[in-house]
Amino acid sequence: MTKSDESPVTEADHGAERLIRELINEKYPQDHILGEEEGGASTELNRWVIDPIDGTKSFISGVPLYSTLLSYEINGEAEVGVCYFPALDEMLYAERGQGAFFNGRPARVSDRDTVKGAVICCGGLRSMKTGGRWEPFGRIVDRALATRTWSDAYGHALVATGRVEAMIDPIIAHWDISAVSLIVREAGGCFTDFEGNDKLALDAISSNGKIHQELLDEFNS
Repeated sequence: MTKSDESPVTEADHGAERLIRELINEKYPQDHILGEEEGGASTELNRWVIDPIDGTKSFISGVPLYSTLLSYEINGEAEVGVCYFPALDEMLYAERGQGAFFNGRPARVSDRDTVKGAVICCGGLRSMKTGGRWEPFGRIVDRALATRTWSDAYGHALVATGRVEAMIDPIIAHWDISAVSLIVREAGGCFTDFEGNDKLALDAISSNGKIHQELLDEFNS
């Protein structure tokens, strides 16, 4: 099946969200929930945010880079975030002010301080073009060691664990980034929109922090 924007959706997407909602409702019956597949509390500031399968295209292609994302927001800001990659059995989680963890061990971003020699992820070449980011991205490509489309939450997870330096995500929804934004920040990195604002928007750049301004300068020159 496909959604109105022609992105794929599966029975697993719906089933996973329904299960998560039921488990939340059992323990916290008064809590508000926003989910990708069933919608819900779009205007509430205190709520759970669910992306049952982030990376559905990877999921249906048999690529193990899809995840389940869950966060709890207070006053519109994620206080707890969880990102689980079931096919890899990799778990990242964070609580505001308490750091980020990767399979139970502290997660930390890399310390590379320039795009030259860095590994940069992006959310897909088509989205880079349709999002109007193609030319500045090309300049980044020319300087980086490598650019890879390890897309969706996996790219941000790689940033948080120091395996790549940045993830560039030009087209997103709130449930795509509520959990991972907290995880990256608690791992010592930066997570902003393309203008450098901390408030979550419809595009995002996560990085180790040390190359963040260099990336922003390219997209805003």
